[in-house]
Amino acid sequence: MSGALKNVTDASFEEDVLKSDKPVLVDFWAAWCGPCRQIAPSLEKIAEEQAGKIEIVKLNIDENPATAAKYGVMSIPTLNVYQNGEVAKTIVGAKPKAAIERDLEEFLGQ
Repeated sequence: MSGALKNVTDASFEEDVLKSDKPVLVDFWAAWCGPCRQIAPSLEKIAEEQAGKIEIVKLNIDENPATAAKYGVMSIPTLNVYQNGEVAKTIVGAKPKAAIERDLEEFLGQ
């Protein structure tokens, strides 16, 4: 992967996220959100390092409000891990890479 995370939309969410055969972490973000930009490099690094275990995608809440509303995303960054079409874990707020990885341990099989 070339560093940039895949962007999903309201239209592609079901296909890209809910129907995935591996866990998918969705980064709910917006261009004006400083903490969202702060955690982006960490998420890209985790996506690279854990490529076979978890997929990490981004959803811009300004461009895709329906999905954000459906899952009750009130503050960003919100990271939801979806497994088998359900929210398996929610992480809210900017955290260092190591803390995000700890939160994801159950999905990474570490």
